[in-house]
Amino acid sequence: MSSRIVFQSAIARDIWERKYRLRAADGAPVDRTLGDTFRRVARAAASVEPRERPAWEKRFLDAMSDFGFLPAGRILAGAGADRQVTLFNCFVMGAVPDSLEGIFDSVKEAALTMQMGGGIGVDFSTLRPRGALVASIGADASGPVSFMHVWDAMCRTIMSAGARRGAMMATLRADHPDIEAFIDAKATAGALTNFNVSVLASDAFMAAVAADAPWHLVFDGTVYRTVRARDLWHRIMRATYETAEPGIVFIDRINTANNLAYCETIHATNPCGEQPLPPHGACLLGSLNLTRFIGAPFEDGAKLDIDALARRAGLAVRLLDNMIDVSHFALDQQRHEAKAKRRIGLGITGLADALIMCGARYDSPAGRALAGRWIEAIANAAYRASAALAAEKGAFPLYDAESMARRPNVEALDAGTKAAVAANGLRNGCLTSIAPTGTISLLAGNVSSGIEPVFDLTYRRTMTEPDGSRRDEVVEDYAFAVFKRMRGGDAQLPEEFVTAGEIAPRAHLEMQAVVQRHVDSSISKTVNCPVDMPFEAFAGIYRQAYDLGLKGVTTYRPSAVRGAVLTRMAADATQAWSAASEPAGLPGSGGVLPERATALQGVTYKLKWPGSDHALYITINDVEAAGQRRPFEIFINTRNLEHYTWTVALTRMISAIFRRGGDVGFVAEELKAIFDPQGGRWLGGRYVPSLIAAIGEIVEAHLHRTGFLSSAETVTHLPEAATVVSPEHGDADAGVAPRQCPRCGAASFVRQEGCLVCRGCGFSRCD
Repeated sequence: MSSRIVFQSAIARDIWERKYRLRAADGAPVDRTLGDTFRRVARAAASVEPRERPAWEKRFLDAMSDFGFLPAGRILAGAGADRQVTLFNCFVMGAVPDSLEGIFDSVKEAALTMQMGGGIGVDFSTLRPRGALVASIGADASGPVSFMHVWDAMCRTIMSAGARRGAMMATLRADHPDIEAFIDAKATAGALTNFNVSVLASDAFMAAVAADAPWHLVFDGTVYRTVRARDLWHRIMRATYETAEPGIVFIDRINTANNLAYCETIHATNPCGEQPLPPHGACLLGSLNLTRFIGAPFEDGAKLDIDALARRAGLAVRLLDNMIDVSHFALDQQRHEAKAKRRIGLGITGLADALIMCGARYDSPAGRALAGRWIEAIANAAYRASAALAAEKGAFPLYDAESMARRPNVEALDAGTKAAVAANGLRNGCLTSIAPTGTISLLAGNVSSGIEPVFDLTYRRTMTEPDGSRRDEVVEDYAFAVFKRMRGGDAQLPEEFVTAGEIAPRAHLEMQAVVQRHVDSSISKTVNCPVDMPFEAFAGIYRQAYDLGLKGVTTYRPSAVRGAVLTRMAADATQAWSAASEPAGLPGSGGVLPERATALQGVTYKLKWPGSDHALYITINDVEAAGQRRPFEIFINTRNLEHYTWTVALTRMISAIFRRGGDVGFVAEELKAIFDPQGGRWLGGRYVPSLIAAIGEIVEAHLHRTGFLSSAETVTHLPEAATVVSPEHGDADAGVAPRQCPRCGAASFVRQEGCLVCRGCGFSRCD
C-alpha cells in the first residue's frame, strides 16, 4: 500500500523531504517513499500491542494512508527512528524556583527538552520582582523578564544545532509586580523572538477590569503597588494592538474545566496555546483531516460521513495512546506525568475546506452548527475508544471515577458514551485539543490549517531552509484546487469560498466558542484583524472572548514589528512580489535595484570589539521617500585585514537587501542570531554572541533612530562598545550610546529631559 501513496503537491513532497523523511546519519534516505514513513509510524505504534501486531500495523497504516489521520510532526519524524527523540510536541516545565541555582537548573531542563524536539511553556510568576531584596547576598533581584532573555538565548543556541526552530511560551500572572515590564517585553522588533508571551488573566482580574476597580500587584503576600485594573488592561490591549503580543490566557476557566483538576493545577501552556499543562506536563498530538470524510463535495448532497469519522477517531486514539509508551522523554518527571495521566490531543484540520465543500460559509450560523456537530461526534468517539482501551489495558493510573464523572467535558457527552466511561473508566485523562497544523496540512495537499479559516485561495509561504535561508513558495488551497478540477478554472466561485481577511473578528470568536464546548484542552486560534481596525474595536475582541467562554485568545493585526509566514498574493498571481511587500512610493519596487543618488544622508558608528586591536566603523546611509526614512546601503570598514573578506561580502549582501525595499527589518534579527563557535563577548554587562551580532544590534538601533522600525517607545539599543562618530543631528547627546545603569547593570542608561534615566529599571539621576 505504501507505494500507492502519492503527494498532493510539490510543496507536500518538499515538506516530507525536509521534515519527516527518515535519513541515516550520513544523509542516505531510510524512508524511500511517504508510504514508508507512514509504515514506520504504524509499526512503532503497533509494537506495544499485546496481540495481533501485524493486524494493528495495517489498521494504523490505513488510518494514515489517505491522509485522513495525520499524527503530529514529532511522531512522523521520530516514531520508529531508533533515536533519542520525544514524540510529544507539548511540554510545560516545572515550577521555576526563586533562586539562581533553581533558575539555571530549569534552563538546563528546558534545553534538554527542546534538544529532544519538544516545545515548552514556562510560568515566570514564581520569580520575585525586579528590585526585590535577595537577602542571602544583600542585592536586588533582576526580575522575571531579565531571566526570560537567558531562556531566549538558550533556545537560539539549541535551535542553531538543527533545522527545527525552538519554541517557547512565557506566562506571567496579571497580579505580578513586574506585569507591566512583561507586557512590554516584545515591543521592540527582535526582542525575545523565541518566546510567545501570554498574560494569565484570572476571573478576579476580569471582574476588576469590568468594575474599574483597583488592582493589587502582589508577590509572596506582599502588595508592591496598586494600579487601576482598567489601566493595566488598556496597556495589555495597546501592546497587543501594536505587536500581536501578549496573548491572554483565562487561567481560572482553564482550571475549572480541566478533566484532571482533581489532581493538578495549571499555570502555563505549550507555545501555541492548545495544551494547558501542569508542571512537567506533556501531551502528544494528532489531527483528523475532515476533508477526507466529505462525500459529493460541492454538490447539493454534500455531507460529512459521521460514522467513518468516528471510526477513524477511535483508531487515532489507540495510535496516540500507544505512542505514549514508545516515546522518549528528556526528564523522568515528564515520563511520570505522561504515563500517570496519559494525556493525548486529538484534533482536526481542514475544517474550513470541509465547510466549503459542504456549501457552508465559515462565518455563518450554518457553518458553526456543522462544525459543532462534527466536533461533538469526534469527542464522543474519542471517549468511547478510550473507555474501550481502559477495559482492555487499564485506566490511566490517576483515574478517579467520581471526580471524572463531574467534569464538564464528561457531563457533555452523550448518554451511551457516559455509560461506557462509567462502566470501564478512561485510558486517557484528556483526549481532545486543536493544534495549529501548518506543515501536516501542507503534507495533505494544503488543507486549511486546524480550526482556522482559509488564509487565501492562493498565497505565498515563506519556507526556512536547514541553513537558515528563506525562500517563498506559491501555495493553492485544497478546496479551491478540488473545485477547479471539478468545475474548471473559469467557473465562478460560490460564496462559501470566504477567506480569513473577509471574516469579521466576532465570527472568528463564535466559531472558536462553538468548537471549544466539545474540546477537553484548548484551541490554537488566531483572530485576524485589519490593519486599520480602531483600537477600541480591537480591545473589545478580548472582552467578547471572555464573555463567550473561551480559554484564551490570540489576535494578529499587521504591524511594523511583526513579520508574517504567509503573504497574500497580488491579484495577478504571476507577479514576482506581492502588493503588500513593497510600500508605495519607496525605492526597490518590483525587485529592481535603483540607482544611487549622488549624496545620501547617513550615520557612522564606531564599534570596539573586545580582543581586537582595531575598531570597526559601520556606516548606514538612508534615503527618504513618501515621507519615510529607510536604509539604502551599509559600509563596514576596519584596519584589521583579518575581517576584510567577510566584511565586503556582508556589506554587499545587506546593501542589496536594503535597496530592494519592503520590510528589511529582518536583517538585524538574522545578524543578531549568529553565534561565534569560539564564544561571544560581554559588552556593558550584556552577552553579545558574536561580532556580527553586535553589528546586527547597530543596524537595529539605526532603524529605530530613523523611525523605520517603530515600537511603543523608540529606544537606541547600541552595544556598550559602540558610539556614533557622525550623528545626523546636532544634539550631542543623540550620538552617545547608552551607558551601563548603576542599579540594574543594563546598557540602557540614557539622557532624557536633562537627567540620566535607565530605560530598563527606571533608575534616574539628574546632573
